[in-house]
Amino acid sequence: MGVLKISEFILNMDATSIAKAIQNGEITSLEAVTTYIEQIKKINPSINALVEDRFAEALTEANVVDNNENIENKPLYGVPISVKESFHVANMKTTGGLEHRQDLIARNDAEVVSLLKEAGAIILGKTNTPALCFCQETENKLYGRTNNPWDPTRTAGGSSGGEGALLSAGGSALGIGSDIGGSIRFPSHFNGVIGFKPGMDQVSAVGHFPAIYHPLQKRMLAMGPMGKSVQDMELMYRIIANNTMSTLTLQDFKIEILPGNTNYPLSESTKEILDQIENFLTVSHSTTRRVPPFFEDSALLWQEIMSIQGSKLVQNEAFNNDRSNVLKAYLKEKLTQRTTIHPYLSWALLGSKLFKPSKNRVKEIETVIHNGDTDLATYLDKRLLIFPVYHSGALHHGKVYKEIFSIRKTVLAYMPYVAYANVWGLPSLTIPVGTDENNMPISIQVMSAIGNEDALFQLGKILEKKFGGYIQSDPVHSLQFV
Repeated sequence: MGVLKISEFILNMDATSIAKAIQNGEITSLEAVTTYIEQIKKINPSINALVEDRFAEALTEANVVDNNENIENKPLYGVPISVKESFHVANMKTTGGLEHRQDLIARNDAEVVSLLKEAGAIILGKTNTPALCFCQETENKLYGRTNNPWDPTRTAGGSSGGEGALLSAGGSALGIGSDIGGSIRFPSHFNGVIGFKPGMDQVSAVGHFPAIYHPLQKRMLAMGPMGKSVQDMELMYRIIANNTMSTLTLQDFKIEILPGNTNYPLSESTKEILDQIENFLTVSHSTTRRVPPFFEDSALLWQEIMSIQGSKLVQNEAFNNDRSNVLKAYLKEKLTQRTTIHPYLSWALLGSKLFKPSKNRVKEIETVIHNGDTDLATYLDKRLLIFPVYHSGALHHGKVYKEIFSIRKTVLAYMPYVAYANVWGLPSLTIPVGTDENNMPISIQVMSAIGNEDALFQLGKILEKKFGGYIQSDPVHSLQFV
C-alpha cells in the first residue's frame, strides 16, 4: 500500500475505525497522526480553523504509542483529535480569542481533556472560537475568522466553529466542543459533521473557559463530541460522561417530528427533508408530527437566562482592566476597527444589558423551569424529538449574527430549534441528512430526556445510514469557485 493510499484510507475512517486499525496493526499511530498533520497544513490556510498546534508533541506521542503493547482500556489509543480553544490543555494557550490573554498558558488539562488523554487520544491542536464563545459565528480579534470549508464566503457557525470546519475538511478524526446556545449544533449543521450535546450535568465543565456560575446558565452548558460518525459520538460520550449509559430498545419509543408549518422560519429544502424523514421512519416506527411542550417559550427563556446579571462576568473578562464602557467600545470599533474587542462580543454584551431580567423575573423563570422539568420528564419518558437545527444551511458571514443578535428580537424567531435543548438541559444529537439549494449541508437534531442517550444513538445510526451522514468537504477545491 503506497503512502498516498494509506493517507486516503486513514482520512476516510472515523475515530472508532482508526483506533481498531491501530490496535489490529493495520496502520500505525504515527501514520495516522502524520496524515492528519499533512491534511491540516493543506486545508487550514483557507479555513483558519486550527489556531495553535502541537504537531511535534503529537508525533512524539504517536511514536510512544507504536512502541507500547499495553493498550487495554484505551478506546482512542493513538487516535489524533482536536480540541476547542476554550478547553484548558496543559502547556497550551487558553485565550478566548482575546488579545490580552494571548500569553496565558494553561498548567493543567480540563477534566474532559484528561479523560480523552487517558483513553489514548493524541491532541493535534486547538481550534478557533468567537471571543469568549459568545456568538454563533466564529471570529475574534486575536485569531481572525474561520471559514466554512464548503464555501469560504459562508459562516462555519459558532462557538465551536473551528472544530466544525476542521472536522468537515478532514483535519481531525474527532473533536470536543461546548454548547450553551447551539454551539456544538450550529457548527455541526453548517459544516456537515456529527455533533452531540449531552444533557445538563452529564459531563464535567471543569477547565472550560469562560466558566459559568449561575445555576440557570450552568444547566444550559454542555461539553460534547463532534466528528464523523454517530458511533464516534457514542464512543466519546462513554469516555467523558459522568454516568454509565443504559441499554434501551428503540421500538419502545415514539418519534415526534416538528411540523414544517410552524410560525417559525424554515427553508423549503429543510421542510422537504423533514417530510422524507417522516416517510422513512413511519414504515417501522410510531411517528407523528407535533410541537412539544414549551417549544414556544424556549427562545425567550434562553435569551433571558443568557442575559442574567447583564453578562457581567463575561464583560469583566473581555475588558480586563479597561474601564471604557461597552457602548463606547462598540461605537469606537465600528468607526475605527482599532479596539481589542470584536464588535460581535461588545454588541452581544449590550444586548444582554438591554434584555437583562429583573430579580422578580428571574424567580419567575426558576419556577417555570422547575415545573417544566417535571412535565418534560414525563413527556419524554419514551419519546424522541426530531427538530431542524436552523432555518437554513450556512449563511454568508455575519448574517447569522445579525439574525440572532438583532435589537428587533428576531432571536425569538431563529433560536427556538436549538434553544429548546439548552433551556431544558436535554441531550441532542445532530446528524447531516442532506443539502440545501446552495449545496450546503442540512442537519437535523434528535433529542430526548437524560437517560435516553442509547435510543438517540440508535436512531441516529439509522438516519445516518439512510441519509448519508458525514461527507468530507474540500476547502482547497471550493476556494477556486469563490
